[in-house]
Amino acid sequence: MENKLLPILLPVRSVKFLFVFLAGALITETDVERLGRWWSIIAVVVNILTIMLLVYVAHKSNLTFGQLINYQRGATGWTSVLLITLIILFIGMAGMYLAGFLCYNNFLYAPSVIIAPIPKWIAIINILLLPISTVFAEDGLYLGCGVNQIKNKYTAILVPAFFYAFQHCFIPFLVDGRYILYRFLSFLPLTIILCAYYYKRRNPVPVMIGHAVIDLATAIQILATSLIPGLYETMCGI
Repeated sequence: MENKLLPILLPVRSVKFLFVFLAGALITETDVERLGRWWSIIAVVVNILTIMLLVYVAHKSNLTFGQLINYQRGATGWTSVLLITLIILFIGMAGMYLAGFLCYNNFLYAPSVIIAPIPKWIAIINILLLPISTVFAEDGLYLGCGVNQIKNKYTAILVPAFFYAFQHCFIPFLVDGRYILYRFLSFLPLTIILCAYYYKRRNPVPVMIGHAVIDLATAIQILATSLIPGLYETMCGI
C-alpha cells in the first residue's frame, strides 16, 4: 500500500545522528571528535528509536513492519543470499577504496575512529545489537519508506540511495568537510546497488543479511581492539 508521506522520513536518521553528536558535545563540554569512539553505541540507540518510529508509521498506514519492507516468508533462496552478500562486500570495499583515493589520494585510507576500543562488555553486546538493529532500522527506512513508496523508477532508487549514503556522514560526525565527503562517497555506490536490486526484486532478505555481515565485521573489529591491548594503536599505524 503506497503512502506518499513516508518518503519524508528519509532524512530522519541523518538529523538524529547530527543532533546526538552536537548535543552530546555540548552536554559533556567536549568536541564531537572525542565522541566518535562511541559511535556504535549511539548507532544502536538511534536504530532502536528508528525501528520504533517505523513500526508506528507502518501501523498508521495499516501495515505491519513486514509489509512495509515487503517481507514474504519462504521467498528467499540461499543462492541469492550468498550472491548478494558477496556483491555487498565487494562493492562496499571498492567504494571505500575509491573514496579514499579521491579524497585522500590513498586507496587504503580508513578513519581509525570507526574501530576505536570501547568498554569490553559493550563491545561484546555490540556483536549482536549493532548488526541486527542496523539492518532493521536502515533497510526498513530506506527500502520500506523510500523505494517501496516512490513510483518513478529512478527517483525510487536514487533518492533513498542518497539519504542511505548521506547518513554515514554523521556516523560518527567529525567537523571535517573532506571526511564528510569521504564517508558519503564510500557508501553511495553500495546504496545505489542495494536500492536498485530491491526495486527490481522487492525482496529485503538478501539485502538485510548481506548488510548484517558488513556490520558484524565492523563490530568484530571493535571487539578485537577492545579486548586486545595495543591492537588499536598497531592498526592505526598500518
